[in-house]
Amino acid sequence: MAVGLRLALAVGALALSSSVWAAKKVDLDYHVRLLPQSDQAEVRLTLAQGSAVRSLDFDLGDGSHYSDFKADGQWQLTPGKAARGVWHPAADKASLTYRVRISHGRKNGSFDTRMTPSWALMRGDDLVPPAKLDQQDGIELVSRLEFELPNGWKSVETAWPRIGKNKFRINNVSRLFDRPTGWMLAGHLGSRRTRLGETEVTVASPLGQGMRRMDVLTLLTFIWPQAQAVFPRHPSKLLIVGANDPMWRGSLAARESIYLNSRLPLVSESGTSPLVRELAQVFGRVNDRQHSDWISEGLAEFYAIELVRRAGGMSDERYESLQKKLAKDSQKVTTLRGSQISPAQIARAVLLLQELDREIRIKTRNKRSLDDVQRGAMHLESVDTKEFVQLAESVIGESSKVLDTELLQ
Repeated sequence: MAVGLRLALAVGALALSSSVWAAKKVDLDYHVRLLPQSDQAEVRLTLAQGSAVRSLDFDLGDGSHYSDFKADGQWQLTPGKAARGVWHPAADKASLTYRVRISHGRKNGSFDTRMTPSWALMRGDDLVPPAKLDQQDGIELVSRLEFELPNGWKSVETAWPRIGKNKFRINNVSRLFDRPTGWMLAGHLGSRRTRLGETEVTVASPLGQGMRRMDVLTLLTFIWPQAQAVFPRHPSKLLIVGANDPMWRGSLAARESIYLNSRLPLVSESGTSPLVRELAQVFGRVNDRQHSDWISEGLAEFYAIELVRRAGGMSDERYESLQKKLAKDSQKVTTLRGSQISPAQIARAVLLLQELDREIRIKTRNKRSLDDVQRGAMHLESVDTKEFVQLAESVIGESSKVLDTELLQ
């Protein structure tokens, strides 16, 4: 489907959704009790009126992280490598309770998520797995999340609006099923907060983990105006969480939240910033498909360099040095297509996007840039390589010589 038509349909759907205003509200409460002695959380979903929902069909992955299901109504579990659980709630007030393992280890001994006797760093996406919701017409679920912390644990942080001590409002306008996604952190925490533009920014980590919270806030303050100029998004909250080894030594964006290992430099020796790259992922929200990972990964890395440069944090000499390194790292790359691309392919994607940015600026006499393509991609639910080319050419006003390359075949 052409980009213009998809954009028109998206606008039409938005107008249609705003007219459906008389929905009946039904409470959906998530209660999470953290159990460090067993490395688990007990999760309870409670519908104030079970008859509002015909079914919730959960994707449980390989099923190994979830156990002890109890349900009011019917519960059907299909085990296996693609495990599923289908809940048909009882008519009145109905609950589904289960346990989920928090710590997820890697082969090298590090952890993606972890629970210790004094803190837990986790993802809401794991606490409540994705599900297909089949609900009655005219119903709007009003979702809240509440944590029950172990004795002595002081606080909990999520990227959702706080409505009580350990309670949050879950509202995702892009999804029918509101579930508490994003990075979360609970326990004995140290945190720093500031307001940048319209966004409340929190940097939090367990005590004693070496997280440079003020350094993170300072870098964000420095590049924030440049980020706002590119990405016209103003989330109400942004949460950055971090911890030391044996947590995975990397960085990863999730919904309005970022994980950053506290040993990572905020700006690496090569001149790029893991923190700014993940910020570009959070703000950009470009979803690619059909072996087009180069788009989201390339754009995030492009802006990790560009935002620091535009803010005055990178000299021309260092920028030239970085270009040479990108060229050297990617000299053997023959294609950018693939569902999981290598660091060398990402480096080549950055060079391609830099060339495209220059082409757009020259052909439009500096009136437009790659920023316009990025903003266009943000408006699409997802984008593939063909649509990205169409989008860029609509910004240029003619065909792109840069994108007419075997790298994208």
